Amino acid sequence: MQHLLGRARWDADPVRDDVRAYVLEHLRDEDAVLVVDETGDVKKGTHTVAVQRRYTGTAGRIENAQVAVYLVDAGGGGHAAVDRELYIPRSWTCDPDRCRAAGLGEDTVFAPEPELAARMIGRFLDAAHRVDWVAGDEVYGGNPKLRSAREERGADYVLAVACSAEVTTGAGKFRADALAAKVPRRAWPKLPAGAGAKGHRFYDRPVIDPAEPRPGSHGLLVRRNRTTGELAYYRCFSPAPAPLATLVRVAGSRWRVEGTFQGGKGLAGLDEHQLRRFTSWSRWVTLAMLAHAFLAVVRADEHTRHPAPDALIPLTCNEIQRLFTMLVVQPVHDVAHRRCWSAWRRRHEARAQASHYRRQAASQT
Repeated sequence: MQHLLGRARWDADPVRDDVRAYVLEHLRDEDAVLVVDETGDVKKGTHTVAVQRRYTGTAGRIENAQVAVYLVDAGGGGHAAVDRELYIPRSWTCDPDRCRAAGLGEDTVFAPEPELAARMIGRFLDAAHRVDWVAGDEVYGGNPKLRSAREERGADYVLAVACSAEVTTGAGKFRADALAAKVPRRAWPKLPAGAGAKGHRFYDRPVIDPAEPRPGSHGLLVRRNRTTGELAYYRCFSPAPAPLATLVRVAGSRWRVEGTFQGGKGLAGLDEHQLRRFTSWSRWVTLAMLAHAFLAVVRADEHTRHPAPDALIPLTCNEIQRLFTMLVVQPVHDVAHRRCWSAWRRRHEARAQASHYRRQAASQT
């Protein structure tokens, strides 16, 4: 493994491009959304490439961590990462010797997360792939350069912004929360954000037309939690006006990146590397992306060719990995027994899901 990651002669970037083509061939559909997000991997020591102390949501606190930005294709059939960029902190780019020791070029310059996201989206477009919508959190929605670059290339987006974000209107600039406060009570439609494991997710979601002078259709989408009243804000753009239901669907797609990170780390070892050099990191995460993409494609294919009966939940990536390990990687003698356990787990999860849905329906009557 060390030879494959460090000394063998192969380029991870063409493999990354193959992973992207593989995912798009098998998972992409007309409702697909590109989602950008970063994730941190907690590491020990100071020699791992690009590591530094910073807050990471993975640990929920300040830790010694390595952060990377990923581009995820989230379609109706499934979701998987199609590109990656390692975030190199200023503490590294200002230290040429440290960069050289980690396999980074001495001319490496600092690039914030939105710039890394723009690179990946640019590569996606340069490869002649179609981008209908891009989604991301406040890190990316709060960056005017990223939004402008997407508008110039005709890529629609729904990007989260902070409540303090300024929105240009025909009457001047206003904070996002100030505009939301002006929306009449009757103009907060209840719309679903998709089905979750514990039932349908409903929010109140008005969209505000700021009447910006720039070309295209601009909007501020607001989401209100029906239980807590908490508000979230999204800057929206499309060359032509988009239905509110479409904006809501794209905004909800952003959370699928968390499933990609969870699956990539839990099933494919995305974060389980002990590597100090950039080349080794690129190779490891690319192979982990391929492994997770394989599970996502098998899952989508199974759902299409062999729909699950009502008593079972559809096959998940977790269950496919268990079956793959049992039948291929480490064959066992009691296959029938293991398959019965697999069916039991799926039946149990189906019952739990149905119970959550019934409880939700009863609470709304």
